[in-house]
Amino acid sequence: MPRNRRAPLAGRLPRPAKRARNRYDAAQIPAYIRADSVRVDDADRDYLRRKLGAKLGKFARAVERVSVRIRDVNGPRGGIDKRCAIKVVLTGLPSVVVEEQQASLRAAMDGAIGRTERAVRRSMKRRTTRSR
Repeated sequence: MPRNRRAPLAGRLPRPAKRARNRYDAAQIPAYIRADSVRVDDADRDYLRRKLGAKLGKFARAVERVSVRIRDVNGPRGGIDKRCAIKVVLTGLPSVVVEEQQASLRAAMDGAIGRTERAVRRSMKRRTTRSR
């Protein structure tokens, strides 16, 4: 069975698939996207799932689920006010939480995704060095 580590993360999974361990594909990782006071359309959700799959797919065996929260901090006043928070629940390790705040929604998402990949890589590296 070929592995697709760069596939977009899943929006919904059936309950038995959620409980399965040792996932091999990025498409088997559930990604929950929640927006508070910001309009996030389907294109933005697909963009998030695609980018998360590309960045976190290589860690698919250790990732249980990903939660993304997007907020408009200042409301209609403007300014640097879009916040993207990503939480990655890892198997056997503490969860990784990253927040990024930027003026545009895409910049906040891209910054948070990049920082999330580095944080998950660091956490996975710690696990391998501790076990040795």
